[in-house]
Amino acid sequence: MRRVLFFLATNLAILLLLGIVLNVIRAVLAAQGIQLPPTGGLLVFAAVFGMGGAFVSLAMSKWMAKRFTGAQVIDQPRNATEQWLVETVRRQARQAGIGMPEVAIYDSPEINAFATGMSKNNALVAVSTGLLNSMTRDEAEAVLGHEVSHIANGDMVTLALIQGVLNTFVIFLARVIGGLVDRVLFRREDDEPGYSIGYFVSVMVLELIFGLLASIIVMWFSRQREFRADAGGARLAGRDKMIAALQRLQLSYGQSQLPEQVQAFGITPAKSGLSRLFMSHPPLEERIAALQRGGRY
Repeated sequence: MRRVLFFLATNLAILLLLGIVLNVIRAVLAAQGIQLPPTGGLLVFAAVFGMGGAFVSLAMSKWMAKRFTGAQVIDQPRNATEQWLVETVRRQARQAGIGMPEVAIYDSPEINAFATGMSKNNALVAVSTGLLNSMTRDEAEAVLGHEVSHIANGDMVTLALIQGVLNTFVIFLARVIGGLVDRVLFRREDDEPGYSIGYFVSVMVLELIFGLLASIIVMWFSRQREFRADAGGARLAGRDKMIAALQRLQLSYGQSQLPEQVQAFGITPAKSGLSRLFMSHPPLEERIAALQRGGRY
């Protein structure tokens, strides 16, 4: 089950870190005789930490994507291919009404691309050398249109907002249930000061479980956004080009070679069974069928 969105993985790590910080804060307050209210105060803390964790993940996404793929930003085109790539993204960004993204190439034999960034005017579009070597320019143009549409649609910000809300409930529920476990299994009374080791362990385990369950919801939203990005790519480059690009991917795909941390930014092969719940992208045949129906899904 390797299809774990890079954004979600980063978010989960930050969530756990913030959870530890929150536990320390609560323990310090408890030592001073200050107990957070069982719902109100805890929910406020959960919202601050939950939304904060999601947006820290978003703010780090472009830097992390470059680091894990080794993507090299094109500051000055060195050849005709790089010149075409930059000019195509510039034209599509202008059509989509967004600022010019950074354009990068990363070394990989696979056919793939990704887009990420904090906002519509602070984004990155990166393509693999495999895509540039294997696709026609019409097909590559469609893939670029798909990625530019992700930026124009604000997909990363939307997912960050969804993740922030889910984080809030993960933090809140983990601590409420952790408190119940502490009292039932470890026989602690409500008026006892501080928190036991059992409470802290329970909270960490529950955050992991709830965090994974929350990722299923985020993945579902991600799959819906892919259909919308395909429709946007069809508008920017042409529907026939977008369909041809997806068909090219069908013919060429084996296992994705993107580093696991950023697989979710790119285009990935279909899965079945429970693993489908963790797919960030719908199967290629479903995406092609949606375009053939005129973008309806």
